[in-house]
Amino acid sequence: MSQIDASAEKTQPAVSRSFTDTRLHGYRLVIVRLLCLSLSIVSVGLVLASIPSYFASLHLLCTGTAATCSASGQLAPADLQRLQALGLSIDFFATYIIVLTSLFALGYWLVAALLFWHTSDNPLALLAAVTLCTFPIAFNSDATSTLSSPWSVLVHVISLFGNLCIVLFFYVFPDGHFVPRWTRWVLIPALPYWGFSEYFPQSPFNPFVRFPLLDTVTFLAVIGGMLAVQVYRYRRVSTPTQRQQTKWVVYGVTLGVGGFVLLFLFGGFFPSLAPSGSLADLIARAAITGLMLLIPFSIGVAVWRSRLWEIDRIINQTLVYATLTVTLALVYAALLIGLPLLVHELTGQIANSPLILVASTLAIAALFQPLRKRIQQVIDRRFYRRKYDAARTLAAFSTTLRSEVDLNELSEQILAVVQETMQPAHISLWLRDPEPSRERNTRLLPRFEEQERHSP
Repeated sequence: MSQIDASAEKTQPAVSRSFTDTRLHGYRLVIVRLLCLSLSIVSVGLVLASIPSYFASLHLLCTGTAATCSASGQLAPADLQRLQALGLSIDFFATYIIVLTSLFALGYWLVAALLFWHTSDNPLALLAAVTLCTFPIAFNSDATSTLSSPWSVLVHVISLFGNLCIVLFFYVFPDGHFVPRWTRWVLIPALPYWGFSEYFPQSPFNPFVRFPLLDTVTFLAVIGGMLAVQVYRYRRVSTPTQRQQTKWVVYGVTLGVGGFVLLFLFGGFFPSLAPSGSLADLIARAAITGLMLLIPFSIGVAVWRSRLWEIDRIINQTLVYATLTVTLALVYAALLIGLPLLVHELTGQIANSPLILVASTLAIAALFQPLRKRIQQVIDRRFYRRKYDAARTLAAFSTTLRSEVDLNELSEQILAVVQETMQPAHISLWLRDPEPSRERNTRLLPRFEEQERHSP
């Protein structure tokens, strides 16, 4: 074990190490399983029961403001005209939204079912399963809000419970304890915050409506606290395995929530590029669903502790190809805009668009591989310095290995390479002694015929 890993293990509290191995037994296990299973069944049932009414509401046109139509998920008359211009009907739009909503919920429920089936005796796994089961109701309130009044009360209860479970999960993950201990009090402002938003969203007695600054500060305190706790755990108390678990969860949440926020802001600042009912809007809805499905996948891997150590390679490749995609897109746009202007300045004629398109595409294809290698080197040198230095050290050692003949010198270089690349707490090299040569201690005996000839 390296010195870094050993120090991380020492700083981890004993109670934290024991909690992840805690297993429920006896009547406690039965009661907790029944409660979680009942809550999950009710959550799934409410979402399934809301599909017919939600499907019918999507056929209605919204006559309110753009914000009202966006909140209800319904199309405005102008949005319907854009949809019909694509040769699509409102029935297709309603079916499309129902399919995306169902896929979103099924993704969360599938991971929750796997966690419950295989690790339902683990309290943290049960919390993750309940969180994933209730999240579709808390996130997609458009569908469940179409239920009739008796069921809507239950929807608000589960939605409130689901939001609190999300906060609780991120404050106790990955060891199941509040670290530092005072972070448990952060749940107190989260309860009235989501309670008012669920039961009294437009009430004049709602302080978060009367004071928008209070709403913003409370939201940032709860969400920012979730992030701060994970950073504190990662840097101070987490073991190497728990750090890998944290990387998985942060990776999925960052891509899911980050992609959702970016697409939402893009639509808000540039509404003309992706108006409701357009092809870009349909693609954006599918992209949001796909990005948000990364959250249950990453949580499932982290809680199940399967393939934890592959996250470093996944993060590395995500950084490389995301940077490569953005760079190539900017270069492609610059070529499509700049080449016609350059041709016009040189020849005074308008450039042929197909030729410009082909030339730009060929340029992007030629740039792909060298640009990818260059970006990989920059990212390794900037964010994975240890890996980058280790690769350079091994490459230099392989060159020396071909020309070095002195065994003592080679041994010292091997020790130096291992020390620099792996940084172990202790290192030693054992060289096997060569087998000692057996001295010849026999003599040739005369043959039998010669012995008889010389005998008296």
